[in-house]
Amino acid sequence: MSSISIESRWLKSDSPPDSFPDPEQALTDPPGLLAIGGDLSSERLLAAYRRGIFPWYDEDTPILWWSPDPRTVLFPNEVHLSRSLKKTLRQNRFEVSIDQAFEDVITRCAKRSNDEGTWITSDMTDAYIQLHEAGHAHSVETWRDDDLVGGLYGVNIGSVFFGESMFSEESDASKVALVKLCAICRKKNIELIDCQIASGHLARMGSRKIMRNEFNRQLEVLTTFPSPQDWSHAPQSTNQLTG
Repeated sequence: MSSISIESRWLKSDSPPDSFPDPEQALTDPPGLLAIGGDLSSERLLAAYRRGIFPWYDEDTPILWWSPDPRTVLFPNEVHLSRSLKKTLRQNRFEVSIDQAFEDVITRCAKRSNDEGTWITSDMTDAYIQLHEAGHAHSVETWRDDDLVGGLYGVNIGSVFFGESMFSEESDASKVALVKLCAICRKKNIELIDCQIASGHLARMGSRKIMRNEFNRQLEVLTTFPSPQDWSHAPQSTNQLTG
């Protein structure tokens, strides 16, 4: 258990954006809780991500900031394509795009989170839309017959993509979006995708766990690189992702 006081974990809305405790001081119960309060300004969010910290809370609590240990990550070159997913990609059941429907993607992700227990609040939705408008947050969309059926969104800083959430309304739709993200990351020299918390779905796609200190050591280097530009792409077929 961390030795710092509860008072030291409270952030004021007017405190400097980077006024977080050391991530190594995160609690073990609940696991990974680091700080409480503050705001969701773009400056604070970007400062948090650079230190491996992210917000996760619901409408009935103040803003909660987390830094779990271990951390679940996906290296773009390690994404795993099952036989059935390769078949889906070859069949061209979907088209994929980038930054064509960011607000729709985060709204669908918020609806999913509401069904499972709210954590993408209206304030969070507004905050990430602001990050998107400033060029820091991006979405990958999966389409079928011009209908949005899957997607994901997250934040890019330097050579890291911090994944936030995904949704799927058809089988494999979110998996296709993740495969597309990995292809874009390889093209843009993004070396690490942060998945935050482990799940069976992500494990089957090739994610693995690394210790928090190793994760943050990599962030210290990778977030200093220039963030790639020109993310937007019109929809394209998925059979180009199987190579």
